[in-house]
Amino acid sequence: MPVLNSIAEMEAEMKGWRRHLHAHPELGLDCQATAAFVAARLREFGVDEIHEGVGRTGVVALIRGRAGGRTLGLRADMDALPMTETTGAPHASTVPGRMHACGHDGHTTMLLGAAKYLAQTRNFAGTVALVFQPGEETGEGGPAMLADGLMERFGITEIHALHTSPKQDLGTFLTRPGPFMAAVSDFDIRIFGHGGHASRPEEARDPVAAALAIGNALMTILARNTAANDQLVVSITQVQAGSTHNVIPAEAYIGGTIRSYRPEVQEMALARLRAICEGVAAAMDVTVEIGRQIDLAPTVNDPEATRFALSVAREVAGEGRTIGDHPPLMGSEDFGAMLAARPGAMLFLGQGKGPGVHETGFDFNDAAAPYGASYFARLVERALPLP
Repeated sequence: MPVLNSIAEMEAEMKGWRRHLHAHPELGLDCQATAAFVAARLREFGVDEIHEGVGRTGVVALIRGRAGGRTLGLRADMDALPMTETTGAPHASTVPGRMHACGHDGHTTMLLGAAKYLAQTRNFAGTVALVFQPGEETGEGGPAMLADGLMERFGITEIHALHTSPKQDLGTFLTRPGPFMAAVSDFDIRIFGHGGHASRPEEARDPVAAALAIGNALMTILARNTAANDQLVVSITQVQAGSTHNVIPAEAYIGGTIRSYRPEVQEMALARLRAICEGVAAAMDVTVEIGRQIDLAPTVNDPEATRFALSVAREVAGEGRTIGDHPPLMGSEDFGAMLAARPGAMLFLGQGKGPGVHETGFDFNDAAAPYGASYFARLVERALPLP
């Protein structure tokens, strides 16, 4: 059956949770109100333990089954994005400049639905650790929870997660074993020269000219430093300089990201970026500073855990609606840090086709929540079977 009957009966309740979360988005590690909402629901469900403040505002809840056994982790992210929503939905964001544009409100809701079901039924042997994580969009939350001893403290032996997909039909699941989502390193390049009048460029040391040269040269990393079968993306997403037409500014800025699946490719690209910046700076008599804020590991699904997760997804969605060999995605997820610490898998769940994630018109489809909650619940019951 595609959705567990008792979870199907929660659909209206889950919709209420999700729309509340959608209307009250929080950013980064500062998810205090979201965490409090989650903890309140978990107390209502009667889980065995609730631990707050893990990784600053993360929540971990434990539910023990009818017999002893190992601990399986299920993770959902809680944070939103610094964007202005344009959906016009009745439950749209009430916080200017913030919105749930990546479905984390839906991820949290699906794990809450599974939590309610598992706390009521407890048809498993062992313990489930429900991990509600802040700071996925900033890349801080997963590492912060790990630094607080997430795996060791709660004895987690395996961990799984879901992410919504607005590019797939409702109720379909997709993933692949091995590298599934890319590593990402962002870069901040600040170029310092000497400003002056636009009519006398010879008296200036032009950071804009250097920025243009650096930007063009960075594109050669992909074209001339990478093998054809190595997947690499170098994207410049910000260029900032100057304030008027007739002034050569003193500073310029370039920002962007590098994405790949293999550590050696990522390290090569970052080394080439530094060499290009320093070489152009020396040639054009400017100085350069290179900064980084995010370094996320690739999301690498454990092959055995992925095969098992796909078997559970087939129970929920059916054979024809489960894709186990999807091409790797160039998007990134800080769940990769958790998969580097413990085996597990991330799957994507189709919510029906519509505006993409990180678009101002995106909204999670509440009809997808029963599928995700059923998947989480079945995963626990199949992974931790009663004797």
